[in-house]
Amino acid sequence: MKVFLANSVHLEGLAILFDNYRIFYNQTSDIKAARNFLQERFQNNDSLVFAVKDNEEIVGFTQLYPSFSSVSMKRVWILNDLFVQESYRRKKVATLLINTAQEYVKQSGAIRVILATHFSNITAQKLYESQGYTKNTEFYHYALRLQ
Repeated sequence: MKVFLANSVHLEGLAILFDNYRIFYNQTSDIKAARNFLQERFQNNDSLVFAVKDNEEIVGFTQLYPSFSSVSMKRVWILNDLFVQESYRRKKVATLLINTAQEYVKQSGAIRVILATHFSNITAQKLYESQGYTKNTEFYHYALRLQ
C-alpha cells in the first residue's frame, strides 16, 4: 500500500470513496456532487487530500483543511474527513493516513491538528485516542445551521 498526496488526476477514484464516506454519515449518494465538491477543493487549493492506493485502487483518504489560531498566531489544520473502504478496514490504512497527515502538519509548522467524529463512531474514537488525540474539555463548540 502506498500513501500519496492526491490531486485532480485522482478525482474519479476519490469521488467514489468520498460518496461512500457521505453515505456512512447518512447522506444520499451523489457521485456527481462528490466529484464536483472535490474538484472545487483541488482547483481552489482549499484542502489537502492524502490517499492510499493498493494495486492502483484508492482504498482510503483523509482531507485536511487549513485554519489559524489567532491567539497563538500559528496555523491549525482540521482533519475533517477520514474514510477507508470497508474491505480494507483493520489493515492499518487509517493509521497510515493519520500518521502521514500528522507528519505533514508538523512540517508545516502548525500548532495543532483538530478533528471531530460522531458520538456513535466508537471505532474512530479508539483510533484517534490511540494516536494521542484527546477530547477537548476546555471549550464548547457551537454550530449554526444555515440551510
